[in-house]
Parts: sequence; C-alpha cells; structure tokens
Amino acid sequence: MNCYLSHLQWIGQRQEQMVNLLIQWAETNSGSRNMAGLQEMGALVAEEFSVLKCRVETVDLPPQETVRLSGERIVWPLGKAIRATRTLQGKPRVFLCIHMDTVYSKDHSFQKCVRRDENLLQGPGVADAKGGLVVMLTALRALERSPWWEELSWEVLITPDEEIGSPGSAPLLREAAARNDFGLIFEPCLPDGSLVSSRKGSGNFVALFHGKAAHAGRSPELGRNAINAMARFIVQLNELADPSGKIAINVGKVQGGGPVNIVPDMAACAFNIRVTEPDAQAACERNLQKLSRDMNDLDGISMELQGTFTRPSKPFEGKTAEFMEQVLTCARELDMSVQYQPSGGASEGNNLHAAGLPVVDSLGVRGGNLHSSDEYMHSDSLVERARLTALVLMKIAAREIR
Repeated sequence: MNCYLSHLQWIGQRQEQMVNLLIQWAETNSGSRNMAGLQEMGALVAEEFSVLKCRVETVDLPPQETVRLSGERIVWPLGKAIRATRTLQGKPRVFLCIHMDTVYSKDHSFQKCVRRDENLLQGPGVADAKGGLVVMLTALRALERSPWWEELSWEVLITPDEEIGSPGSAPLLREAAARNDFGLIFEPCLPDGSLVSSRKGSGNFVALFHGKAAHAGRSPELGRNAINAMARFIVQLNELADPSGKIAINVGKVQGGGPVNIVPDMAACAFNIRVTEPDAQAACERNLQKLSRDMNDLDGISMELQGTFTRPSKPFEGKTAEFMEQVLTCARELDMSVQYQPSGGASEGNNLHAAGLPVVDSLGVRGGNLHSSDEYMHSDSLVERARLTALVLMKIAAREIR
C-alpha cells in the first residue's frame, strides 16, 4: 500500500481547485433538452480532458423519438457525447463513465451555486453528477502522474442523455462493455458514503386511449368514454405491482377529455415501472401486452402502448460483486469506512452490467436532495472519492485487481 500513498497525496492538495471547477460546470446549465447548454458544457469538459495524454472526440447521438400524452409524435434532438481514450495494447482496460446532463432546464430557478459552509456546496448537479465528473478527471490526472500510467488502457464516455434514460447513448454503453474489463460509474454515492450494490431496472411508458365522442346528455350511448377506459386500465395496471417490492408501478401523469357535456374520445397516461430482477421485467412486459390486448377488445375502444425498459435491473452478483469487494478493500486501506446498499434508482451501470461488464457505479461524491433545488454535496468528498478511484485504477494497472 505504501507504494501507492505518495502518488495520492497530490489529490489532497487539490480540493479548492476541484470545488472551483465544479462550480463552473454546475453553473453551466446542461439540462437534457438544452442543446446549446450541453454544447457549452461539452466544450468545457473536452478542454479539461485534453490536458491528459489521450484522444478526445465528440460522438453524435441519434435523435429520440417519443410520443406526448396528446398523441403527438415528436423527435427530440440529443446532445453530443464526449469520449476520451488512451489505448495501450496488452494492458488492462477500464471504462469510466458519467453524464453531464442534469434535470434542471435552462429556465429552472436553480442555476447558481452557494457555499453554505466550508464543506457544503449547494448547486444544480453538484452531486448528480458533475461532482462525479470532477472526481473522475482528478483521479485520471493522478494516475498520469504515477508510475502506472503506462500500464493501463482506459476509455471515458461522458453522456448528455442519462437523465432521460440514455436513449441515444445506450448503444455506446453496450459497445464499451464489450471491449473493456472493468466499469467505473461516477454517480453520487449514498448520503452516508455507502456504495450502491444492486439497482432496480426502470421503464417509462405512455398508454393512449381512443374512444368515440358523443353528446353527454342527448345521446351518451353513442359515445365510448376514453377516460373510463383509461381508469379501468390504471386499476388493472396497479394490480401488477408486487407488495414485496419486486415490481413497483407509478402512474405519474394523466390527460384527456374536454367540456364535460362531451363523452371524451381521447385520454392518455404516463407511468414508470421499477423491477428488481430480469424475471420481473419479463413478467411485466408480458402482462402489459395482455392488458393492451384486453383494452383493445373493449367495444369502441382502441389503445396504443408506447415505451420500453431503458434500464435493465442490476443484481448484485458474479463479477460485479467480486469487483465491489476489491474496491471496498481499497477504501479500507485509505481508512474509509465504506459499506454497500441497494438503491431503487437506476444508472448507466444497469446497462453495463446487463452487457456483462463488472461495474461499480457510485464512485461520485457524498451529497443529497438530488433532483431538487436543495441539491448539495460535501466538498471533502471530492478528494475522498478521487483518492479511492485513483487507487483502484493504480491497482488494476499493477494487476493487483483482476
């Protein structure tokens, strides 16, 4: 261990610079739908990574096709991913990944960072996940200063669409999983510093219902009420949830109808499903198709189901569990008291695990209140997590982690 410690000391001197870089990045709005902001953020990130001895490039993502609750089909442009690579033949290969998009739109009120005290920074994306991006960069810079720099091949992917399910970058994740040996994702760790073990899978869906309009007073029998059909569907949908927690369903938005003296001929609902294992996902997919067929058998009602599972579940098993134990060993060597716990949230680590890559996906900062105007992170965790990541990278390079 002593042979590594001296090469980690540099990170401990970088906290203020790391905080300042994080503030610059967090105050650059990069909401998932803000193309101009994502372009500006991507340029800033590419400039920082270009300091490393690596190849930096942008990767165009295909647009996202989706449907609104009104039934309107739309095509959303997606930002460009940033990829940095250093390829050394015959060396261990590590894939490092995190997103630069946030949930905060360009017109959201939460745009500035505030230092609440010397160790607490509040701001948009400081924890999820621009703090993790700073951690990743700093760890690679520390590796470059070490004797193990020439012993590791690595690939970085910084995505612009994680917060909307990675519709464009999912193929890039699968490709990266196939050509690397280890995966590191820099989502925030849990507030107590624990790493995430298992993650639930996640899917977003829209159900569109078409009926027949009629006068609600003079001839209601000629109509077919789309809202009633949707209500029936929602009741049956919620019955698919598993009380044990294997399947969780949330109908988050509904729309339909108009003047109350007209039988509504259009209704729609949007919902999210979370699953803990592949079998639960398969069961949900089968049951959703059956529900759709049943609704279409109703007299005068037609239903269209849009959506899919974008994040497979990430069970804590196999090589991922073995890799996690080796990362925890590194943490103990740094006198960090780190455990692991499951999380209901999903990440790009779900996709990598499903593609067969051993992955630890919560090496980012300690923070909390994610996706809210109270999001914060602890400044000292920038150094803490960068030291842990750098040690993991050095040990992989030295073949101590296999």
